[in-house]
Order: sequence, then C-alpha cells, then structure tokens
Amino acid sequence: MRTDLTYSLKSTRFDENYRPAENTRTTTNFANLARGSRREENLRNTFKMIDNRFNALAHWDNPGNDRYSVELEIISAEISIGDNKSAEAFPLIEILKPTILDRKNGQRIEGIAGNNFSSYVRDYDFSILLPQHNDGRSSFSAPAHFGDLHGNLFRFFLKSPAYKETFKKLPVICLSVSSSKTYQRTENTHPVLGVEYRQDAFSATDLYFEKMGLQVRYFMPPNSVAPLAFYFTGDLLSDYSCLELIGTISTMETFQRIYRPEIYNANSIAGKTYQPSLKHQDYSLTQIAYDRDERSRLAIEQGQRARDTFIEPYREILEKWSSQYSA
Repeated sequence: MRTDLTYSLKSTRFDENYRPAENTRTTTNFANLARGSRREENLRNTFKMIDNRFNALAHWDNPGNDRYSVELEIISAEISIGDNKSAEAFPLIEILKPTILDRKNGQRIEGIAGNNFSSYVRDYDFSILLPQHNDGRSSFSAPAHFGDLHGNLFRFFLKSPAYKETFKKLPVICLSVSSSKTYQRTENTHPVLGVEYRQDAFSATDLYFEKMGLQVRYFMPPNSVAPLAFYFTGDLLSDYSCLELIGTISTMETFQRIYRPEIYNANSIAGKTYQPSLKHQDYSLTQIAYDRDERSRLAIEQGQRARDTFIEPYREILEKWSSQYSA
C-alpha cells in the first residue's frame, strides 16, 4: 500500500451568503460568524468593518475613503494518504485568501494568503493531547515532539504543487498577541504595520508556529490599540506590498475586534510596556454576535474528530512520514 501524502485545495467565496460546509471547523472565525439568526447581518457588518479599516490605512489618493474593497475566499487544504485520494481526504487546514478591488483603476490585486489559520490537528494538539499529558502533573509541560507532526504537515503544504500552483507568495498568518506575555514598544516603525513591539518570551503559540517554519514579529498598526502577531517566512517588511499588508491587517484586526474586544476594541491604547488581558473591562463591543464559550467547547470536539478520523487511523504512517520528513 502506498503511504505518500498529497494535498488538494478547494475554494469557497466568503461573503454575506456564506454557509459553512460540513467539513468546516465550527470554531473557525468565519464559520462562527455565519451561524444563527443574525448570520447575514453579522457577515455584512464584518465586511463593512474590513473595508472601512482598509480604506483608513490606504488613505493616499483616497479622498472619499471608499476606493478599496476586500473580497475573501476560504481555501481548504485536504490531505490524502496513499491510494485513497477521494474517500479518505481529511480537511487539514483552512486559510483565507483576500483579493483587493481598486475601484479607481478597476484592478483586482491578489492579497496575502493566510490571515486566519484553522487546523484540526492543532485542535487535537492543544485541546486533547496537551491536557492529557498534564493531567495529574504538578507542573505544566509539553510532551516530547509536541507540534512536530503539525509543523511538518504545514511545511509540506507550502512546498506542495497544490500551494505553488495557487499562490504566488508565502503566507502571513495574523493572530492575537498572548495574554500571558509582556510586550515592549520599540523605536522601529513601519508606515503600514506601525510600531513594533518585542516580547519578553515566546508564547506556546509562537513555539508551535516555529515548528511550522514561521517566525514572528509584533506590530501595532496606525490607529490600532494593541499589537498583532504576524507569523511569516522570509522578510515580512520587504516581501509584500503595502496594499497586501493592509489586506491582512484590515481582515484580521476586524476579526480580533469581534473575538477579543477586551484587547483589540479597548478604549485605551497599549503603552510602552504592554500585557494583554481578557479580563480588561474598559472596552467597547461591536454590533456582531459571537459566542466565545461555545467556541472553546467546540475546539475539544474538533480535536476529538482529528484524533478519531486522522491521527489514530494513520498514526503509524504519519509518525514514520514525519520522522523522515524532519530528517
């Protein structure tokens, strides 16, 4: 039996008519917004926030603050093992691909793939494997080789024909900073990314993404209230245009304002020394419905799904492949 791994990609338009497919992770930002009685209103308001933020950052030659609009596609990366290409394909990763519409010139500009990052195996690692490892232990630790398989699967994805045929550039994943770490403002400032912060120590997410081949820098864009974490390969400041970076910022800052308003919709700006807190009380809510407790519960269910349908049935094959891929 063949045991090689193969990626295939599917694309779904993310707009106010979007309805999550059965394979979509229900904790994913875009899937969570598209549920319930207010789904269309949620999505419409979200896209308006994204467009407003994009035009505020891309203010040059844009006197009406309405020159640009952002369209989003959900890219689902499914992985198959051996000969069972269709029946056994597992929806491993979901990322967002923005396209920037320039109304002035009638151009469509490809944005940076990545943005939001969704992974079933990451759910398994953090919601199933890590709690099991620490159950009954007096001090917290990670199991040996924690994140190795996920990291290798992601790096293999970036080198796959499916990725190279679809995207011109490597991805940038933009997430919230960690509430367990302290960040120091530096003198380094980028015209779009804003002022750079540096952390006192890497977070668990930083270390996990490092195994994916990604480094991290933290920037607070102009008129933002807290820094964002940008995960990338190569050179974040030189490899991408200003409009490409604005597409990522406007999309992910909007999501964070909805999901972590205590940090990204706070009524005060991060200082020279900054520690984010989800217990912060001085913040404003958006007009977009979101159930954070439900999202946390569902992460466990999705980790169990990854265990039962991917990790356990193919454990021997995956462990052998990962050890050889790392070698």
